[in-house]
Amino acid sequence: MTKTFADMLAAAKAVVPTISVEEAKKLLGDPNVVFLDVRDGTEVANGKVKGALHVQRGLLEGKVDPASPGYVKEITPEKTLITYCASGGRAALSGQTLKEMGYTKVFNLGKFQDWKDAGGEVE
Repeated sequence: MTKTFADMLAAAKAVVPTISVEEAKKLLGDPNVVFLDVRDGTEVANGKVKGALHVQRGLLEGKVDPASPGYVKEITPEKTLITYCASGGRAALSGQTLKEMGYTKVFNLGKFQDWKDAGGEVE
């Protein structure tokens, strides 16, 4: 049976809990929390969550696997990871990938614009 994008997105949302902007704002600056901006590079030019790591969705697996030469050492399974993108879809799919790779504390913040509109810190 073929899966559609909608099917894949629904499956990702089923395994990756969402976190509200207000809950996420309370975690900003916590050294045990990493905000992951999974948007494309051109989208980040509009700003990002203060202190967030930019890990483009298409490069995620190589950036979070300690055995990969592109591994980002700030991303560890012990930390809470909060993903976001422009619409929330890539964030959910990224969260699902992280869970499949052994990360357990993963949350989907959803849309970057929602963060900005709620007064979340941006750089």
